[in-house]
Amino acid sequence: MTHTPAFSVCVYCGSRSGGLPAYADVARQVGTWIGQHDGQLVYGGGNNGLMGIVAQATADAGGRVVGIIPTALQNKENTRTACTELHVVDTMHERKHMMAERADVFLALPGGIGTFEELFEVWTWRQLGYHDKPIGLLNTEGYYDGLLSFAQNSVDAGFLSDWQMDLIRSGAEPIALLRELVEAAGFTPASKLNQL
Repeated sequence: MTHTPAFSVCVYCGSRSGGLPAYADVARQVGTWIGQHDGQLVYGGGNNGLMGIVAQATADAGGRVVGIIPTALQNKENTRTACTELHVVDTMHERKHMMAERADVFLALPGGIGTFEELFEVWTWRQLGYHDKPIGLLNTEGYYDGLLSFAQNSVDAGFLSDWQMDLIRSGAEPIALLRELVEAAGFTPASKLNQL
């Protein structure tokens, strides 16, 4: 019989590790917390960079790992074949749609243009009413300061509203942000350690 996880966290993050050890450290913390709290990671299915680190940490802590990767990216992103579930899809659109469907919350870690695009897409979908799932931005070492400043500039210029900014929860502390997102989605993340 298949175990149903308590909640699913869709994590967007870099297929590179970045220049600071803190980036890998928070990816590890995020994966470990998801696994320790009977959660499920939904992510892009790669084994490189922060993607591989968060997936391995989730699995090591006993969580389920759902990887979703397009055929064209299997070699480039070094598909993680050890996922609990691995879905190989035809297009990026299918990948992102399936990731969004399988998620209860979204969390963006540091990453590059792909991470930005995924974050902005779910943020746009939320403001249009296509979903009402919490969205988090993990601002490790001030990585997203510039993006948040630019978004605030868009508010000041009249292209964004404060309520749209309020759809994103940002913070630098991974565990606090994860707990806030999961609780906002209506779940109580009980530790597996307390159930033993």
